[in-house]
Amino acid sequence: MADETLFELLHMEIVLHVYKSMGQDDDEDQGKHIHVLENMGFRVGQGLIERLTKDSPSFKDELEVVKFLCKDLWTTLFKKQIDNLRTNHQGTFVLQDNRFLLLTQISNSKQYLEEAPKFLAYTCGLIKGALSNLGISSLVSAEVPIMPSCKFQVVISRS
Repeated sequence: MADETLFELLHMEIVLHVYKSMGQDDDEDQGKHIHVLENMGFRVGQGLIERLTKDSPSFKDELEVVKFLCKDLWTTLFKKQIDNLRTNHQGTFVLQDNRFLLLTQISNSKQYLEEAPKFLAYTCGLIKGALSNLGISSLVSAEVPIMPSCKFQVVISRS
């Protein structure tokens, strides 16, 4: 319980620090802020996945990797598994968390819906960094249909 609260507070302070230190004038700055937060998450995701997979056998395919993220990584970070995982079996995965920890403290209504992207950027970076360290290049985006639920869309880059 204490770890969860500390993580939430640290995340809020990181977001606040990035927005205060870089200024927040227009949409272009918004993109810079999101990029900084994603890069922070990317590096943490890389390091965290190294620790989580050190004793695991290698994964046979991308679906197995994403399932590992939904179960083990999500449990480590948010003390619960992803609520729903969908795929089109062509490299696109949708991870749905119906009660995303980093949004529960903000609002349970549509009041702060426009503020949600800055609180999801770090987690998008975490997912992308974890996948990158497992040899999977991807694009990760997030959307919030209604607070505190969110969906992360992972598109595997084929190259």
